[in-house]
Amino acid sequence: MARLRYLTTDIELPPGRPSSTVVQEILRLVLVKHRWFVPERYGGTPSFDEQLDPDRIDHGALLATYEEHRSLCIAARTDSDFICISPARIDSPPYLYNGRIVWESSARRASKPAWRAAHAEQVAEVMRLVSSPLAVAALGEDRERKTRLLVPSDDGLGSIETFTVLNYSEGLPGLFWRNFFGPPFVRMFGERLASLPEDCRRPLAEGLVLVQPYEVPTEAGTEHGDARERELIEHLGPECFYDHAHQTPPTRRPVLDSLSAVIH
Repeated sequence: MARLRYLTTDIELPPGRPSSTVVQEILRLVLVKHRWFVPERYGGTPSFDEQLDPDRIDHGALLATYEEHRSLCIAARTDSDFICISPARIDSPPYLYNGRIVWESSARRASKPAWRAAHAEQVAEVMRLVSSPLAVAALGEDRERKTRLLVPSDDGLGSIETFTVLNYSEGLPGLFWRNFFGPPFVRMFGERLASLPEDCRRPLAEGLVLVQPYEVPTEAGTEHGDARERELIEHLGPECFYDHAHQTPPTRRPVLDSLSAVIH
């Protein structure tokens, strides 16, 4: 059987923990209004131990799990589709370990133009709800190769895995299939973002801008996809991105002082 290729959509959260009221609205959007998938299992991160009736979704049980575990994961009958809401710990310093909403889905869905159009609008809708400064959507393997790095261990024996950038406060690890930039990144890029060609830049409501180097996520890692990413990074400013060739972090970062979590 062929290995399932995941399309991962990461919606970054600002500091703080979204309230149950906000989480309830997230669930209404993704499970009822937009029906990202048919939910049948749930639990605290990262488990799906409890059963869910998709025809009569028990939102009370879902919210109780979120309150108990400070996180919530919901999945389809199989692992082909699931969503996890994982805020940062309440006692975690801002921007040390950021929370996020992660949606995993089969990459085959992105081959349909109607699905791609809906995906852009729906991700933006969730971003606005939680005041997200950044979201990206990419093949799972593309996300891994741009955010993870093997470096020699301190004792000289073997290698250890680390991050290219720990979180969005440290800049960007690269460009992906879809890059949803919120106000901090729109300000950081400034006119360079506004002057991108219209075939790869799409302004969304309330200060969000979508940058998409190529049409479908499976172009990531191809000669054309890599060349297109390099072209856009050069236009936006390579100092804003991790330099994978030289393994050096971004030297320009977004100003995040004005960010605050949606907790009410």
